[in-house]
Amino acid sequence: MKQLTPEGQQIINNIAQRYNFSPDAVFSMLLSVINGNGSMAQFNHREFGGSGQWMRGGMIMLGDMFNNGLKNSVSGLCQELANLIANQPDLIQTGSFQSQSQGNQQQNNFGGGQQQQNSSGPTGPVSLFVPPPAGSSGNWWPVGLQFPTSTGSQNNVRYAYFANIHRLAIDVNGQVTLYDTLDHQIGGFSQQQSIGGSITFTSQYGLVDVGSLPIISIDNVPYQAPIQFQPEPVYVQPAPAYVQPSPVNTQEIIQDADIFGALEKLANLKDKGILTDSEYSAKKAELLARL
Repeated sequence: MKQLTPEGQQIINNIAQRYNFSPDAVFSMLLSVINGNGSMAQFNHREFGGSGQWMRGGMIMLGDMFNNGLKNSVSGLCQELANLIANQPDLIQTGSFQSQSQGNQQQNNFGGGQQQQNSSGPTGPVSLFVPPPAGSSGNWWPVGLQFPTSTGSQNNVRYAYFANIHRLAIDVNGQVTLYDTLDHQIGGFSQQQSIGGSITFTSQYGLVDVGSLPIISIDNVPYQAPIQFQPEPVYVQPAPAYVQPSPVNTQEIIQDADIFGALEKLANLKDKGILTDSEYSAKKAELLARL
C-alpha cells in the first residue's frame, strides 16, 4: 500500500475536516477513487453508510440510501479526490482490467472498457505519496517477478499475469497473493460488481474462479495450506457371536428328582424298621441303576 507524504497527509486531514469525516475514512476513499481510475469508486466504510458506489457525473449509491445529506457529502468528497489525483503522476491506470503486452506494447482490453493510452496530468507542486526507493521499479508484484504478460486493475483489485512461468499476482487492498496458474491459458479477467466480489478469469476451460488456483505466497511469504485434521480410526470390538444354548431335557430332570425322592423314602422306611437292611440295599441299587 502506498505511503502518504507528510504534505499528502496534511491534505487528507484538511479534506477530512471540511467534510466532517475521519482521515482514515478519507484515505480509504482516496484509494477507492485511485482504483477506479479517478472516474468511479466502490467503497465500504461505516462513515459512508457501509458499501456504496460513486461515478463521475453525479451517480451515487449508499447503503444508507435515504440519507441525502450523506450522499451530498460523499459525492463532493469523491469529486474532490478525483480532481486531486488527476495532478498526481502514475496514479491513473487505463481501462478496467485492461492488459498491456510487454512484448509489443499493444494494449488489450480484457474488461470490456474502451482502449485508451495511459496518460497522467501534470505533476502538481505537492506529491501525495512517497516515491519508491531509488533503483526500485515500483512494481507491486512479488520480488523476483519481471515483465508480466498483462496487467490491469478494477475497483480495489489489480493483477499481473506471467504466462511464461505460470504465475498470477492479485493485489486486493494492498495484500498481494501469488497463484500458480497450472496449465490455464488465461485470456481475460473480471470481478463481480460488488464489494469483495469474487475474481474470475477465462481460459481454455471456460470461466474459472481465481480462488481455485493453488496459492504460492501471500505478501512474499510462502504459503502453507492448513493441514486437514484426520481423526484416528476408533476400533470397536465386535460383539461376541451368539451361542445357542444346549436344549434342556426336562424329562430327565423330573426323572432324576423322582429317583432321589424314592431314595429318601427308602431311607425313612429303613429307619422305621419297615425295611430290612437287605431289602433297603436291593431297592437302593435298583434306583441308582436308573440314573
